[in-house]
Amino acid sequence: MSVEVRPYGVNCNIACQYCYQNPIKDAGNTTKSYDLKAIKNSILQEGRPFAMFGGEPLLVPEKDLEALFELGYKRYGRNTIQTNGTLINDQHISLFKQYSVNVGISMDGPGALNDARWMGDVSKTRKFTAKSEQALNRLLEEGIPTSLIVTLHKNNASRDKLPVLNKWIKNLSNKGLHHIRLHVLEVDTPYVRNKYALSSEENLQAFMNFTRLEEELPKGFLDVFEDIRHMMEGNDHKASCVWRACDPYTTVAVRGIEGNGQRTNCGRTNKDGIDHVKSDRPGFERYISLYHTPQSYGGCKDCRFFLMCKGQCPGTAIDGDWRNRSENCDTWIALFEYFEKRMIENGKEPLSQSPLRHEIERRMISYWSIGQNPDVSMVISEIEKSEDASIRF
Repeated sequence: MSVEVRPYGVNCNIACQYCYQNPIKDAGNTTKSYDLKAIKNSILQEGRPFAMFGGEPLLVPEKDLEALFELGYKRYGRNTIQTNGTLINDQHISLFKQYSVNVGISMDGPGALNDARWMGDVSKTRKFTAKSEQALNRLLEEGIPTSLIVTLHKNNASRDKLPVLNKWIKNLSNKGLHHIRLHVLEVDTPYVRNKYALSSEENLQAFMNFTRLEEELPKGFLDVFEDIRHMMEGNDHKASCVWRACDPYTTVAVRGIEGNGQRTNCGRTNKDGIDHVKSDRPGFERYISLYHTPQSYGGCKDCRFFLMCKGQCPGTAIDGDWRNRSENCDTWIALFEYFEKRMIENGKEPLSQSPLRHEIERRMISYWSIGQNPDVSMVISEIEKSEDASIRF
């Protein structure tokens, strides 16, 4: 679970064309001020480490930013921030060092590969991309723990662009970047789909390119593949939220704190531009329904990878309707098949081929029906310990 502190909500200094927060901006639900005391009180009530988030969190004045970092450091011994990097200055670098801040940069590649993170015209966009690159290199030179989120789209992951992206990633790895999270583009409008979205085949080609690149990188550097491997082993307790049966009305993995201290959900499931009040109790109707609904109707029935994938993130659901499985299903299935084959070749039994798979599914459905969402690994352990288990995982 992560706590995302968003003093200025979704306000940002750039205008990424595909941003999943655009529905909120388009609806006019932006924030012009914040209450630092209310934010601090909410952080203390949450009682866990938090990340500065946005929009762009470095729009917050340095004095208030330091006050929040100081709170995080004193309470939890560390801090996190996710930023596009364009506003990072010497004072921010000092704050990152002083308050043990892990920095996440959102950037899709060097130069033209980052053009979807738009600034109004090409010249200005490239200038701000250069600022992000300079900030990223500075963070690495200063030894500040830094990671990267890269969203895959036509501008950076088409066949002709991948060699440039590969070279950039290898170079950052050599400089000490901690890891990269690869995101499939979340599509919320026809414009984004037509201009930026890769086809299922192109997404798969890009990911397969990265499976080959991974062999030249440190273990776990591309963490989406680590997630898939662990889940295929039935070891999902550290998997990312997109694989963990997220309820779009509670988003347990993400607890937002807005500028007035209000709790909100993960913005990826917000399709109508309204930040609904976070529900007190999660529901898992989506996953019960997906398990029983034929694939021709947007469900996951009879998919042997359901325990691992669970229909993936509701923010990427078919037609923007969280009740459906992810529209990227074909890409994820192909990747699961690839890692399934590799496990079998290495003499391991993937969860997708386990004789206990149907019993694990039955128990997960039972837990979801009473409002609980256990780790698959816990259910496996439960079955193994049961007196009537005649087959061992």
